[in-house]
Parts: sequence; structure tokens; C-alpha cells
Amino acid sequence: MTRSAAIVAPLILAACATPAPPVVEAAAPGVQCDANTLEPLVGRPAAQVTGEAQRLSGARTVRGYATSDAVTMDFRPDRLNVERDAAGKVVRFTCG
Repeated sequence: MTRSAAIVAPLILAACATPAPPVVEAAAPGVQCDANTLEPLVGRPAAQVTGEAQRLSGARTVRGYATSDAVTMDFRPDRLNVERDAAGKVVRFTCG
């Protein structure tokens, strides 16, 4: 009986513990993407405008993908997302 109490007691105490808050990665100060100025580049070939779009948006990184591609849902405020259609033309720019 003592042995089973020694095994069960830590499990009961662990169930009562307060979970740790989630870790949130903050962007470096002043490093945040802004896709609001990129509307004139929509509809143009992604291969030609991605570099300019990164510069104009202030993004640190770029992720390009086709409309039908699966993408991760992680949020990165310093990342520019370039969505392109089957012909390789930009459908939209978003940050995150």
C-alpha cells in the first residue's frame, strides 16, 4: 500500500499544478512586415516582384506559396507571405 501511495501521490499533485504560460516569441523592435503598400504589385509575376515587395514591406523573411499549397499556421510578424496562382502571378501579399 505504501508503494502505490508513493507512485500515485506525485500524479495527483501534478494534476493540481498550474500550467506554465505559453512562450510567445516577440519580434525584434522595429522589425515588422507591412503589406499595405504592396497592392500595386498584385497581378505581376511573383519571381519578378518578391525582392521589391520584401524591401517595401520591411519584412525580414519571405514565404512564397501557390494558392493550393498547404502552409503552416505559425505567426511571424517579420515574414511576408507571397501567394501566387498557377501561372506564377501574385494573388495577394500578407504578413505573418
